[in-house]
Amino acid sequence: MSWQTYIDDHLMSDQEGVHLTAAAIIGHEGSVWAQSSTFPEFKLEEINAIMSDFETPGTLAPTGLYIGGVKYMVIQGEHGAVIRGKKGSGGVAVKKTGLALIIGIYDEPMTPGQCSMVVERIGDYLIEQGL
Repeated sequence: MSWQTYIDDHLMSDQEGVHLTAAAIIGHEGSVWAQSSTFPEFKLEEINAIMSDFETPGTLAPTGLYIGGVKYMVIQGEHGAVIRGKKGSGGVAVKKTGLALIIGIYDEPMTPGQCSMVVERIGDYLIEQGL
């Protein structure tokens, strides 16, 4: 299965009548493996900051999580595994696998829980596959 298939058929597909607004699979060093056409252009520094927070949880909390220049307030996560952020009626979930970051961005009517479920399900599957 191609990386783009994970985006198109899994991350961006309808879940209970709602879907992510943007998604990407990005290598730990910042290379794009696949992304939706709606995923914002990001800076390498943003990915590096996310990776730093996975290494030392809490580093993003004071400054916020940035993707494509958009600031998300870090709300909760699982140390070393998931970072979640909120902005207005939307937000973001980032799941770390052995080789990549799975990023999902959502807006209403999708809920934070639905976004996390979609992103983390794919991330857990990739971890099981050694990726």
